Amino acid sequence: MTTSTRNLIDNFLTQKRLAFVGVSRDPKNFSRTLFREFQKQGFDVVPVNPNATEVEGVPCVATVQDISPPVESAYLMTSPDITDQVIHDCAAAGITQVWMHRGEGVGAVSQDALEFCRANGINVVPGFCAFMFLPNAGFFHKAHGFVMKLTGAYPN
Repeated sequence: MTTSTRNLIDNFLTQKRLAFVGVSRDPKNFSRTLFREFQKQGFDVVPVNPNATEVEGVPCVATVQDISPPVESAYLMTSPDITDQVIHDCAAAGITQVWMHRGEGVGAVSQDALEFCRANGINVVPGFCAFMFLPNAGFFHKAHGFVMKLTGAYPN
């Protein structure tokens, strides 16, 4: 039996502590906006970026294996070629849930990474922006989700 994408999203969002891989050092970058929203909604978000020491006042780690205590979930805002390596890191760290962000363009989604996740028992959300699914995330994001529903692209 396969799990629906919507169930994967809902299960992912029940984890209140997660790695946020690929969060930018630039405070104006979209990834930082989403990082702050996760924080605002009560998530304990661990930033992962090998080129940063802190993000939004939170100590940053270089890889998911450096997170202590470990997390079970990781939100990826990386390029697809980086996603391939990060997924292997997630498996080594015992992470069982991954969300590959996609807003515009290809986002973090990589076909090789998707196949690796499925072959290694890692639940994966293959795309979508978390803003559409976080409660009280704002009108624009809910409108984006509504448009996706109208076009049949919203997960069910």
